[in-house]
Amino acid sequence: MLRELEERFNQALAVLLPPDLPRPAGPRVALASQPQFGDFQSNLALTLAKPLGRSPRAVAEALVQLLHLEDLCEAPEIAGPGFINLRLRPAAVARELAARFADPRLGVSPAAQPQRVIVDFSSPNIAKEMHVGHLRSTILGDALARLLSFLGHEVLRLNHVGDWGTQFGMLITHLQEAYPEALQTANVLALGDLTSFYKQAKARFDADPVFQEMARQAVVRLQAGDPVALQAWRLLCDQSRLAFQEIYSLLGITLTERGESFYNPYLAEVVADLQTAGLAVEDQGAICVFLDGFTNKDGRPQPLIIQKSDGGYNYATTDLAALRYRITQDGAQRLVYITDAGQASHFAQVFQVARRAGWVPEDVQLVHIPFGLVLGEDGKKFRTRSGDTVRLRDLLDEAIQRAKTDLTQRLVAEDRQESAEFIDHIAQVVGISAVKYADLSQNLTSNYVFSFDRMLALQGNTAPYMLYAYVRVQGISRKGQVDWQSLIPAFDLAEETELVLAKHLLQFPDVIQSVAQDLLPHRLCTYLFELSQKFNQFYDRCPVLGAEEPWRTSRLGLAHLTAQTLNLGLDLLGIPVVERM
Repeated sequence: MLRELEERFNQALAVLLPPDLPRPAGPRVALASQPQFGDFQSNLALTLAKPLGRSPRAVAEALVQLLHLEDLCEAPEIAGPGFINLRLRPAAVARELAARFADPRLGVSPAAQPQRVIVDFSSPNIAKEMHVGHLRSTILGDALARLLSFLGHEVLRLNHVGDWGTQFGMLITHLQEAYPEALQTANVLALGDLTSFYKQAKARFDADPVFQEMARQAVVRLQAGDPVALQAWRLLCDQSRLAFQEIYSLLGITLTERGESFYNPYLAEVVADLQTAGLAVEDQGAICVFLDGFTNKDGRPQPLIIQKSDGGYNYATTDLAALRYRITQDGAQRLVYITDAGQASHFAQVFQVARRAGWVPEDVQLVHIPFGLVLGEDGKKFRTRSGDTVRLRDLLDEAIQRAKTDLTQRLVAEDRQESAEFIDHIAQVVGISAVKYADLSQNLTSNYVFSFDRMLALQGNTAPYMLYAYVRVQGISRKGQVDWQSLIPAFDLAEETELVLAKHLLQFPDVIQSVAQDLLPHRLCTYLFELSQKFNQFYDRCPVLGAEEPWRTSRLGLAHLTAQTLNLGLDLLGIPVVERM
């Protein structure tokens, strides 16, 4: 509907504007900011007033005369200095609903120019357990990858795990003394035990110069391809992957692992090429690129170190090698990195160096999506009572257990008998979905407070509220023995709540396109929450199964289209629906 209105405005502009006057940039029409202004608004007349040398209201009146909207809208209204307000005709809404009802994509067109997109997300470190800090990157990355894939983009989901570097020298050296079996035999240590050994190794490295040197020598042997060191490294990586995969399976997330070690063969070439280009210079024994717009505390240009004075490489070198590989070898046209906001400066620097080196073609987008922290209810960084970082597995298990407790209590209160399998399934779906939705519904750049009570509530902007709206429609189907496949509704939108719900359903494609462009999934959450609210208002005020025809079939169609929109929208967020709760 929005695209059609844009086209009608463009047709009017072609008549109104002289050929030598440039066409204004930006959208011609947008969703109304408030319901009292109608369904759509245009401030185009205000933009055109100065170039045309006329008052905004006079331009608005001329535009209205040239707009042919009789089949879509009531007579346009001119408000204030020259805003044009539009209200859709119920008949036009009904026609569009009928077309949407028969479309499995619910009106969402595939991208006109599909891209090859790489989404870099999750990225835990080998030999360390995933913790609450990995939650946002993992969930946000999956949702954006799902949405971009749905629009027809070719998406490569990369898990850039930390599987290389000094930490392996520390860990291998420590385990050779403390638990040598772990470096020789698979699966003798759980990841939790491995994490404890890592902490012990780090403490020794920080306190013991002899151990430091032994760890560095172990790294040298690993980088040189020593078979014993490589075997130990592979065992540690494999053990970590098993634990990571348990969490990814629980979250319903698929990833392609390509860790830091993958780019190791390309690091020397990155440094050499930057030196050849005149960008990288030696400074105090290190190889650096001095950055534009970044200064140190002394006010001098800040360097990005790409090779340390001891000859070693760092995160910046690996990220530059990865970026170049993803463009030249993977053919990516859009690179999306999802990390905490603390890495914003790092990626700005890496992107600047890559562009100055000429590695980023004009048509390639580099996007860093920074997200805020997960806070406890005390407003501080979310930690356990002992002050440790919260393990992600513990957090997810607790969400499932709390959902199971809530469900069991509700079944007792309703005197319902359900199987253990049903209870376990619903508890897992609701618990995991609640955690995901609570994160996705926040503006990703903001910190948010983690609260099990809030995210598991059946009321408010929560996953259970959305799932319950979907379940309500399925209850209508079961009670009325409705076969959705054979339903062909002729929509008759007589009541105000029907029309409000119908108009909101028509906004779905525009919301999806907006999220794909701006990469802000909370907008989809807001839309689905408002859809659930509008459906519940419609359900409470308009009889469905008990209504006479043609309203019965029309309202069944509205209910089914709501459920289909919730189903698709939640699926794009990585949240499955359930038939009963």
